[in-house]
Amino acid sequence: MFTGIIEGLGTIRGVDSGPEGGKRFTIGSDFSLAGTKIGDSIAVSGACLTAVSMDDRAFTADVSPETLSRSTFGRARTGERVNLERALRLSDRLDGHLVSGHIDGLGAVRGKTPAGNAILVVIDAPPEIARYAIEKGSIAVDGVSLTINRCGADFFEVSIIPHTAALTTVGLKKAGDSVNLEADMIGKYVEKFLERKQRDKEAGSGIDRQLLARTGFL
Repeated sequence: MFTGIIEGLGTIRGVDSGPEGGKRFTIGSDFSLAGTKIGDSIAVSGACLTAVSMDDRAFTADVSPETLSRSTFGRARTGERVNLERALRLSDRLDGHLVSGHIDGLGAVRGKTPAGNAILVVIDAPPEIARYAIEKGSIAVDGVSLTINRCGADFFEVSIIPHTAALTTVGLKKAGDSVNLEADMIGKYVEKFLERKQRDKEAGSGIDRQLLARTGFL
């Protein structure tokens, strides 16, 4: 589990073919990875990867075909900059929002506009992801926890402050560039629960007061 608060940047040093359509990435870190061990989870531009080898400034991770198909890693190149965040500890402050590191799909930067000390970024998103966007809600863009200013059926807008622009790849993105998107997991769980509840209601199943009364519990 992650928070979407990026620790620092890294660089893809190598992309090698792996078994059965997967790939193995070697990623260098701009900051020390001391205390991180093999088997730990690291979010790389929003995708949760497991370190299979590492040293103080680099690690390697296997990327599955599923992740390659849903994320920017399918087109990743050596030298590309990435956002890095190590897994949340239960004792940490939750400064962003709950991020699973499981990419829902790709978005694309529509445009960037200066607004005072910030930059307004509009991102095109597939309708199946944009449906979870709400004004002042959260979304992870390349692993960065961002607050949604406004949204529509196929887009959302976020504000990037100078600190975020300097510390993450969001400041480097140009119009047309692809980004990894992860919608707020709470919204997805609520939708799933309500859909199941509606199906149970239509089928006459599920637990309600009428069922409890009929079976003698009330």
